[in-house]
Formats: sequence, structure tokens, C-alpha cells
Amino acid sequence: MNQPIAHYKNHRFPPEIIARAIWLYYRFPLSLRHVEEMLLERGIVVSYETIRRWGRKRGPEYARRICRKPPSSNDVWHLDEVAVRINGKRCWLWRAVDQDGFVLDEIVQNRRNTKAARRLLIRLMKKQGMVPKRMITDKLRSYGAARRQVIPDVEHRSHKGLNNRAENSHVPFRKRERTRQGFRSIGSLQHFVSVFSAVRNLFVPSRINRSAFQIRNHRLHAMGGWKAISGQVA
Repeated sequence: MNQPIAHYKNHRFPPEIIARAIWLYYRFPLSLRHVEEMLLERGIVVSYETIRRWGRKRGPEYARRICRKPPSSNDVWHLDEVAVRINGKRCWLWRAVDQDGFVLDEIVQNRRNTKAARRLLIRLMKKQGMVPKRMITDKLRSYGAARRQVIPDVEHRSHKGLNNRAENSHVPFRKRERTRQGFRSIGSLQHFVSVFSAVRNLFVPSRINRSAFQIRNHRLHAMGGWKAISGQVA
């Protein structure tokens, strides 16, 4: 984890309450009003609009401090795009996950073409710092065209049945989309998924078979990491 956040000037509530509200909102399928009610049950009176502002201001800071999974030359990138309607207009959330289901990157774009696929690949290359062992997509031809322009030496497998990792990674996002009753703008969608996926990567164990004891230890470790990056007193 990176250095904890220590700057909470001009905040009426302590870091523990702010971090808990943000954790509840991004970790579980809860609305802002649900989080408001859960805090009220603990005797903490705060409006859902305040919780929204906390998420807008502190959420990206927390997400940046969450330690990402180290990239490897043996990684397999699963790429896919999902349609999202914003104010009646359809846009596309392009997503990349690795072989363990960890979200590598997400970007909201208006188009579903080669240019959009190329932009996702370039962002991935910059973020990961290396090429993958293999790239798996569905039958959309834009992926093949973009791969030939950006990473021509990487193996590409195009088959809908092989891309279940990416397809399954859409499910948590769709649940949150329904809870929020949609998004108001492309900016709000991009902001939400950047924080939501980082928090999910931290708390959800990899798909490797684990015992209940190992899963509990993973979650306890993740909770300790969350306290560290949010500046809470241990």
C-alpha cells in the first residue's frame, strides 16, 4: 500500500466515518440512502448528499493508493465491452480483466469500433508496462484490427465461449447500475467504475480455489489495507 492519507482538514467527521461510508457504498450493492440509514443506526447523522461528496472527493484518492496486482508476461487479457444507456443515449464501457478476474482497466467511449478498441489497448500497455501472453475477445472484429496496430506479436483468440472471464466481470457492475438507477453522465460513470473496480479488486479473492479460512484471511488483510490507505488509526 502507498502512504496513508492524512489530510482531513475542514471535515466535521473523523476519517473512520468517512472511510466507512465510502467502503459501504463502493463495496456493497447499496444506494447512498441505504448508507445514510446504516450510519444513522450507529448514531451518525449525515445526509446522503454528504456521502456522495465524500465519494467524489475521497474515492479516487483511495483507489489510487490501493496496490494493484503486479503485471506479468504470462498474463492473459480478456477484453469486452458492455452497453450503457445514459439519458437515453447508448455508450460503451470497455473493460479488460486478467485470467484471475481482476479488472485491469475500464474506459467509457461513445463508439464501438477499431479506434475505441485501440484506445483501450494503448491504455492497457501504458498501465501494465508489458505485453500479455495472450489476448482473448469475443467475435467483434475491431479487437483484431486494433491488435494488429498496437501489439501484432501477441496471440489473439476470438471466441465468445473463451471470454467468460470478461462476461462474468460485468455482473457486479450491472447490479450496481440497477441499484443506482443508471448514470447521469459519462463522467459520473467513468468516476464510479474507476473506484468501484479498485475496491472490488482489493476485497474479492482470486478465482483460485481457496478454503474458507484462506478467504477470511484475505478479507481481513484487505480490511487492514483499506484502513491504511484511508488514514484510519490502527
